[in-house]
Amino acid sequence: MKLFKRVSDFFGFTKLKEKLFYADNGEITESDREYINSIKGQNPFGIIAMFIGGVSFAFGPIYVALPIITIIFCFLTYGTFDKEKEDNPWTFIMGFCLALIGLFMNLGGVIHELIV
Repeated sequence: MKLFKRVSDFFGFTKLKEKLFYADNGEITESDREYINSIKGQNPFGIIAMFIGGVSFAFGPIYVALPIITIIFCFLTYGTFDKEKEDNPWTFIMGFCLALIGLFMNLGGVIHELIV
């Protein structure tokens, strides 16, 4: 889990809110910075897990590797969720459930009408 926190710090996911609201030229005060840091947001790994979960739901009945990779990714990155900083863990849960449905559809031999 420390690896994923280092990756999110490296890519600047933790500073994303500050950059969206204020420019980097010193317009932000310390009280504004504290307020921005107190706003709850979404975990970027949770959003990624939900997105690839949707892809696994759509294409999982054909390609079994997508749901398996998504389920492993959801398990590995769920530990990066912080209750004090992030809003909720539902993005992880939705991604996991969509990937699980895609996996069960593959195992049952069911294919979406949309894809065929």
